[in-house]
Amino acid sequence: MYLTYRSALVRNISVAALNGLITLVILLIAPLGLAAVIGNTFLITLASFFTGTFADVVVRYLQPSHPPRSVAASLENDSALGQRHPNHLDHQ
Repeated sequence: MYLTYRSALVRNISVAALNGLITLVILLIAPLGLAAVIGNTFLITLASFFTGTFADVVVRYLQPSHPPRSVAASLENDSALGQRHPNHLDHQ
């Protein structure tokens, strides 16, 4: 799966915001002070964002250097270069 930088950033922000919202709801139920609730929510949101970004860096490092091309583009490039398709037989 190939993600652009922008889509990965939007996904990480969305995940961090959702984690922050869930944390806020849980902490508002608990008998804590408002400063503790806001501080914990902010820290969990920040940690979620950086964890997602770090995971994207690891995945990008483990993937090949360029995204895979489609089969149609591959066939067009092969025929344009004069290479034979592996399913075509040479009759001599």
